[in-house]
Amino acid sequence: MSTLLPFRRRAQAAAPDQAAGTSRMSNSDKFISIEGIARRYPAPGGKTTTIFQNLWLPMRRGEFVCMIGHSGCGKTTVLNILAGLEAPSEGAVIVDGQAIAGTSLDRAVIFQGHALLPWRTVLGNVAYAVSSRWRKAPKAEIEARAKKAIATVGLAGSEHKRPSELSGGMKQRVGIARALSIDPKILLMDEPFSALDALTRGTLQDEVRRICVETGQTVFMITHDVDEAIYLADRIVLMTNGPEAKVAEIVENPLPKNRDRTQLHHAPGYYALRNHLIDFLVSRSKTLRDAMPADYDPRHPPVIRPSLSEADAEAIAASTAPAPRRA
Repeated sequence: MSTLLPFRRRAQAAAPDQAAGTSRMSNSDKFISIEGIARRYPAPGGKTTTIFQNLWLPMRRGEFVCMIGHSGCGKTTVLNILAGLEAPSEGAVIVDGQAIAGTSLDRAVIFQGHALLPWRTVLGNVAYAVSSRWRKAPKAEIEARAKKAIATVGLAGSEHKRPSELSGGMKQRVGIARALSIDPKILLMDEPFSALDALTRGTLQDEVRRICVETGQTVFMITHDVDEAIYLADRIVLMTNGPEAKVAEIVENPLPKNRDRTQLHHAPGYYALRNHLIDFLVSRSKTLRDAMPADYDPRHPPVIRPSLSEADAEAIAASTAPAPRRA
């Protein structure tokens, strides 16, 4: 029982199931800064539909951020604005000190579909991206960069296969290799694993997690999958329901940087984090859209640090309890 007390005290010191803060990222830490963006579309009768508004979000270099929310809250639109595929109705996005104005090879997008060129081989698809980035590079250098990216996603030996010879998971790996091959400052991921079976999806999540930890890649990803966000993200951005969606909370992932999928549910903080996200999607995403707290500041959304749940405390107690003495 004594093992549980420190964790219970820590939980009780904050709110019943979470600790909220307003810690602010310094300007020197901001690699990406989404500043007050909104997206509005014309509606019948001369009216306007606001998908989201007054959205502020800073990101650090090397950070993996996932955005979660129900359909219609503008997640894909935010990603498209980051990619330069759409312009915000107001506000701006600053990346590495420069405002986004259109597309750039500094930002690579991985879509739900692999979008490979069917007449090119694996090497040809990736090399095409490399040659777009380094137009004057010699052929040998382009192929070397492409092969390195292909090997990074575990497809060495498949360079000369065409998309028709690949499985769905292998095609998506090629898409990831193509994105990584141009050394982007930001990797933007639009539910890239949603169309895959569970086993392949898990394998690719492992690959993406490994690559991002090893390379320090900055990633912004949108997903509907709570478990995917828990496994991949450093921070999870929760959007209220649309229209007129807002960033309700930014949840800090308490799990260690190096994560083992098979042991994830034993990690301290896992249950509190998952329960908090599920509770938000089930109920609070709607109620917060209709009535945000009086002290809500869109420039500085609440930063949530889920406290340890009873299940977490029990898991810690079990893992730290001394082994029974032999008779």
